[in-house]
Amino acid sequence: MFRTRSFIYSTLLLLSAIAVIVIAWVSTSIAQTPQTNLPVFKDYRGVQIGMSADEVRKKLDRLKDGGLGQDFFAYSEGESAQIYYDKERKVIAVSVDYFGGDANAPSASAVLGEELQAKPDGSMYQLKRYPDAGYWVSYNRTAGDKPIITITMQKM
Repeated sequence: MFRTRSFIYSTLLLLSAIAVIVIAWVSTSIAQTPQTNLPVFKDYRGVQIGMSADEVRKKLDRLKDGGLGQDFFAYSEGESAQIYYDKERKVIAVSVDYFGGDANAPSASAVLGEELQAKPDGSMYQLKRYPDAGYWVSYNRTAGDKPIITITMQKM
């Protein structure tokens, strides 16, 4: 009886040790798995890379000028957007301008997922590539009292 109990306790101890090792190994494997590189800024007013020109025009109003390769939209004195198309009329780039320190302009962290350090003149620039998403995003702020903020998404 003593040997049976001893055998059972030894077996349980061994199984517990194996379980701890397996859990540690799985946790390490999960932690070392590379996270996908996905953008924070995925669309402008619902317009995304790869959409058709017809879908864009249904989503956006205030078309100021249009053509086969590009549409220009003006939302206010302080906000405009240019949408660029490939030969199949699919969105390949979106460029949005906010003029004069427009309060509606998103922050760098809302666009890139991180704050940017302004240069001494107040300007900022950063471009981040997102190969998993198939495009890059940039944030550009000019110097001065009434800066222009340009946010661009472009297919890679």
